[in-house]
Amino acid sequence: MKNIIELKNITVFQKRNRVFNDFSLSIKENQNTVILGPNGSGKTTLMKLLNRELYIVENEHSSINIFGKNRWNIHELRTFLGVISQHLQYNYSNDALGLYVVLSGFYASDGIWQHQKFDSVKLDRADKVMDLLGISKLKNRQYASMSTGEQRKFLLARALVHDPKVLVFDEPTSGLDLRACFQYLEIIQELMNTGKKVILVTHHIHEIPPEISRVILLKEGRVFRDGEKEEVLTNKNLSRLFDCPIRVIEENGYYQALPG
Repeated sequence: MKNIIELKNITVFQKRNRVFNDFSLSIKENQNTVILGPNGSGKTTLMKLLNRELYIVENEHSSINIFGKNRWNIHELRTFLGVISQHLQYNYSNDALGLYVVLSGFYASDGIWQHQKFDSVKLDRADKVMDLLGISKLKNRQYASMSTGEQRKFLLARALVHDPKVLVFDEPTSGLDLRACFQYLEIIQELMNTGKKVILVTHHIHEIPPEISRVILLKEGRVFRDGEKEEVLTNKNLSRLFDCPIRVIEENGYYQALPG
């Protein structure tokens, strides 16, 4: 079975800051996985590597492969890997319509332009994913006038137009109120239950649905712990990860962190 991502002995810089040094990690295609860590742990850098916004320092011992390939056409990659990030959410102009946000996914752009063409197949696909997410009635509304939760659904629809095998969510419920948070997590669960594989990148354990089985704890650019959810999400591990006393509670497959 292929790995979704396989990083071997990589070194990555953000400007002059070395985030990863001799870092290795692999995630198999049959796993729903969460990458959990505090701010500054390397989560954003990892997202940018997946999205091909950053590149590793090349040497004979290092490699990065996504679905078994080290080189991708960005448009082709979108049919395998759909990324929904906060960074992308803020890139759209205030007057972009919801439909345009979805259609921009076909060109991996942050808007639509005159040279881009959308035939009936693309338009039908856009309508289908908006119906799936219950946002069709908003498709002619300006993106800037939508709530954060509505915007997040349109970004998800943007990724789903390609029907990717794997979806990567960056801090999926950040900025959402409780109702919108529960609704969005329910959508993620439904996608997993229909066969989509999910990689969740977050610093909130309440965002982890029961369907997530593997937990990777990231700290200071290194894998701090890695394993099954029940074994990794413990008081001791999370207290050491975040450098403060934490007590973990679990109910019906969901986890929450309380002050220790």
